[in-house]
Amino acid sequence: MKLILLGAPGAGKGTVAKLLTAIDGSVQISTGDILRGAVKAGTELGKQAETAMNSGALVSDDLIMGIMGERLKEDDCKSGFLLDGFPRTIPQADALKVLLTDMGISLDMVVNLNVPRDVVMDRLTTRRTCNNSSCQEIYNVKSNPPKQEGICDKCGSPVIQRDDETEEAIAKRLETFTEQTAPLVDYYGKEGSLVDIQATSSDVVVQTIQSNLS
Repeated sequence: MKLILLGAPGAGKGTVAKLLTAIDGSVQISTGDILRGAVKAGTELGKQAETAMNSGALVSDDLIMGIMGERLKEDDCKSGFLLDGFPRTIPQADALKVLLTDMGISLDMVVNLNVPRDVVMDRLTTRRTCNNSSCQEIYNVKSNPPKQEGICDKCGSPVIQRDDETEEAIAKRLETFTEQTAPLVDYYGKEGSLVDIQATSSDVVVQTIQSNLS
């Protein structure tokens, strides 16, 4: 499958993507993943991205699209891919359309995970993340706490609340999402490729996606 997953921070895009990759071998791709991968690989575009990130500047759309183009050409994408939270803006969506057309790739659908704000706030303020950069296992103090409080089950590192997951920071992230990313719902809706799913259960979301693909 070849999908774009849209939705606010905390809507469950990452969880849904992981469930979908287990079905047919599609790979989950996020902007952060491709940037880190390009930097680690030491590609020319990766070096440019690293310079921008180290200086605290935003990575330009042109640079992100160049790295995305490189990523989609890799062998593991032949089985399908799930773009997790990308594109984020209308200009990125326009550039992605050109890129996919040039590569002869057609999307199966664009999925919008429509989750109420209070659910998002609850999910993110109760989320905790392993502090080990090589692990980054995610927990939830309500629904999925670590076996030993504050300690990662997998690697034994501290489990922390990220700086961007305090209530104040989340409110700011949601504001940014509404301004920049929410218009993509209208963008893809007008194209007729959007499937809007109003569900808080990841399993229900996956089942709905599968039924729309069949």
